[in-house]
Amino acid sequence: MRNPNRTKLRILRIAADEFAKKGYDGARVDEIVRRCKVNKNLIYHYFESKDALFTAVLEQAYTRLRERQQSMGLEASDPIEGISKLAIDSFKHWGESKNFIAYLNSENLFNAKHIRKSKLIRSTYPALIESIRSLLRRGEEQGVFRSGVDPIDLYISISALGYHFFSNQSTFSVIFGKNFSERGMIEKRLNNVVDVILSYLQFNSRAARRPRSKLHRASRT
Repeated sequence: MRNPNRTKLRILRIAADEFAKKGYDGARVDEIVRRCKVNKNLIYHYFESKDALFTAVLEQAYTRLRERQQSMGLEASDPIEGISKLAIDSFKHWGESKNFIAYLNSENLFNAKHIRKSKLIRSTYPALIESIRSLLRRGEEQGVFRSGVDPIDLYISISALGYHFFSNQSTFSVIFGKNFSERGMIEKRLNNVVDVILSYLQFNSRAARRPRSKLHRASRT
């Protein structure tokens, strides 16, 4: 209680866990209060409402994702290497971020009402899209990528290939009679994701038959 920042971070951490386990609807501020061992008024002092608390949880998750993407250095990457890094890291991110998947599943049920209110979340994407646009432009100039690829469409495809796999891991395992949480199955899926993205980008390009990037080959080992 004597350290406001620490108290606020503790509330946010416990709230993040509650929202991940129970969704926005199922999570209760009273339970967060009980687990935090703080006065309920203190939570509302920091976050004003349950809506504001969930928005803060989303903002924290998006900020961490963007920081991770920035650390890849896409701006200075070779086009094929850069797209490969983005595809590989996005896939791994979803595998390591089951809570984020839970937040987004819940948020989509509410038609993104919390994200609509957050300028911070919407501000995290323009720089990433410009980095992808630069990779695509340079790849087209070098003859290794097809022309006319929209960076937003490409990013949605890259993100969806990982998100869908991990968000449906349990149901896929039952339906197809395979354990999709096994390391070997995850690695196989990652290789497929990179193949799909690079094959699309290199379709009809001058370098369509060139060997894949070293990074791509490394992801298969």
